[in-house]
Amino acid sequence: MKRNLLALLIASALSVASPLACAQLTADQANALLQKAVDGDAQALSTLRQDAAKENVNAQLILGQMYLTGRGVQQDYAEAVKLFHNAARQGDAKAQNNLGLMYTEGRGVPQDYAEALKWCRKAADQGNPNAQNNLGLMYSEGRGVLRDYVEAVKWFRAAADQGDANAQNLLGRMYIAGRGVPKDYVEAVKWFRKASDLGNAKAQKNLGLMYADGRGAPKDYVEAAKWLRKAADQGEGEAQIMLGIMYDKGRGVPQNYAEAVKWYRKPAEQGDGKAQLQLGNMYLTGRGVPEDYVQAYKWLTLSKATSNPENEIYNYASKGMEMLTKKMSQAQIARAKQEALTWAVSHARKQ
Repeated sequence: MKRNLLALLIASALSVASPLACAQLTADQANALLQKAVDGDAQALSTLRQDAAKENVNAQLILGQMYLTGRGVQQDYAEAVKLFHNAARQGDAKAQNNLGLMYTEGRGVPQDYAEALKWCRKAADQGNPNAQNNLGLMYSEGRGVLRDYVEAVKWFRAAADQGDANAQNLLGRMYIAGRGVPKDYVEAVKWFRKASDLGNAKAQKNLGLMYADGRGAPKDYVEAAKWLRKAADQGEGEAQIMLGIMYDKGRGVPQNYAEAVKWYRKPAEQGDGKAQLQLGNMYLTGRGVPEDYVQAYKWLTLSKATSNPENEIYNYASKGMEMLTKKMSQAQIARAKQEALTWAVSHARKQ
């Protein structure tokens, strides 16, 4: 259940409203100064720094966010940690959660799950849904604490009941796996739907998969394709692959190989081994693209390179490459390997 914790931190810190803030700077004023400071207003940045030094929580949170992201100031994780810590020790739940995430990520401080747990718990105990969700993750993954699925479900549910879409999605996954709760596909669908209606891409993907498999809801490929498309349009890689398969097989949508290739290519270009396997097979068979053994070998090579040797994707890619070696010249194979290497180097530079 890994997530981009830094993205959650950023989203949390952007919305600042603390009842503990000093009177000299309100949350709205702090946000207004943020926009000016990002646009290069030196006076606005100076005001934020002055109020942060006066222990104004709103200024500390905003300024910490700026140092975290490098917006309006030079990026400095250590400075962000210092500002979040100053606000956190005043009891601000958002700052406590942000500080916990910095310890989780090891940004500005040595990675320390026990310290992360401490700060997330402080915020969670105050009812902060982001912190409750993060605390649930720590229990479910055994980070900073012994793994405890029951405790994880408790915190996911606390956040989910407040409308936190990430927690709703994770709670749905706990019901699918039967971790901390009895396995219950209907209950899983309920939580996936709540999160999906809030626009959560992972939940939309999961809801689509439930419809495709007929788990917790009647099998319905049209409904599956609908939710997978919503997730795919948000860049959710697995949803893009599954939507490609729907077009490839003609399930819930008219069969359209070119459309399948389009959806396979998106995650393939991001380095997804399963998508690269699918795209390689499309080139191998000439479905949706002209038959091209060099491109097929290239994508199968990349798929094999990014997959675990014990994974079926690795085995399928290997078999496809073996088949192609019987049809290709040595020059074609050499060109395919060179194109795969060139792609891999270019992709690594973008990371």
